[in-house]
Order: sequence, then C-alpha cells, then structure tokens
Amino acid sequence: MLNPSKVMETIAVKLNQKLALNQVQRLQQQIEFMLEIDKLKHILRRTILTDRSREENSAEHSWHIAMAVLLFSEYALDQNIDWYRVIKMLLVHDLVEIDAGDTYCYDHQGRKDQAQREQKAAERIFKILPLDQSRSFRELWDEFENRETPESKYANALDRFQPFLQNYVTKGQIWRKNNITRRQVKDRMQPVFDGAPLLWNLVELLIDDAVQKKYLA
Repeated sequence: MLNPSKVMETIAVKLNQKLALNQVQRLQQQIEFMLEIDKLKHILRRTILTDRSREENSAEHSWHIAMAVLLFSEYALDQNIDWYRVIKMLLVHDLVEIDAGDTYCYDHQGRKDQAQREQKAAERIFKILPLDQSRSFRELWDEFENRETPESKYANALDRFQPFLQNYVTKGQIWRKNNITRRQVKDRMQPVFDGAPLLWNLVELLIDDAVQKKYLA
C-alpha cells in the first residue's frame, strides 16, 4: 500500500516546478485532506444495506443523504432553503467519525461522551485544510450540530430519515437485534417533524406498520 506521506512528498516536488510556494502549500493541504477523508469509507455503521448483505459505511451514508436532498427538497418545511449548503453540510457532518467512530444512536453509554469525542475530532480533521476552508467546513459542521437554521433542520431531518427507511426496508433486522421500541424510534425521528413535516407523516405510518409486523418492540 502506498504511504500517503510519500505521495505528498512526490506531489510537493512536482508542484514546486510549476507553482508559487503559497499555491503549493495550499494544494498540499487540500490533497492531504482528500486522502484523510478516504478513511471514512472504513467506518462501519449499525445500519445495513437494503439487500442485508453487510453494514453500510459512513461515506455511503453521507452520499445517500446528499442525494436525498435532490429527491425530497419539495418536502422541506422552508422552501427558501439554500440547497447547496444543505448538501455541503451533509457531506461534511460525519467526517468526525474518522476519529470518533460511529456511535449507535440507541447506545446510551456510548452517547455520554460522543459530543466530546466528535468535537476533538473536528478540531484535528478540519485543521488539515487551508485556513479559509478549515473555517468554512467547521462552520458547516457546527451549524449541523446546533440545528438552528432552516438548512440544518432539514439536513438533520434527512440524516434521520435515511437510516430509518433502511431499517424499515430490512424488516427491522437491527432494531430487532437490539430490542428497539416504538418510543425510542419516534423520539429519535423528531428532527424529521421539525425539518420535513410531510416526511414525518410517512415516518409515523411506517412506525405503526413496523410495530404491527414486529420489527419494533
């Protein structure tokens, strides 16, 4: 396997022949970040693929919900949303899992220090970037976490809806394995009501059906 640091050394030598020093440093930082976030592909989640063949990884999750913005934009509570900002937020929000790992949403013990672990990860990962991009990415991450803007409320709604839908389609395999209840899921899905109330109507119907089919306790 090629060592990323060796890649950076090779790139630096070649770039020094073509670009000014400040351009070289900027591009080096951007490439280092690009290589770093590749690690997200190895972070496994507790949601399984719809064919139930394996767990999805966090990069797949981020891609899936970014696509959902294009599909479900008509269901957002606020139609004056900056859709591009929502997509950026969703592509950035789980990068901290490279260091912090994916914390199962119903793991009460793991969630106790989740915020602390993810804050520490955000400090390290986003600082890899050039200063302007570092600030921009960190602002997007903080906005998502705070859930105060229309964009962040909608982004959080989709972040909850995507795994919920996969859990339902896979007949509650992970729910059943962890004895998850109707109340737990309904509480977890509250951001959908806040950001995309029309999707919330579907969520309620699917929760009722999941209980009837014994996907949920």
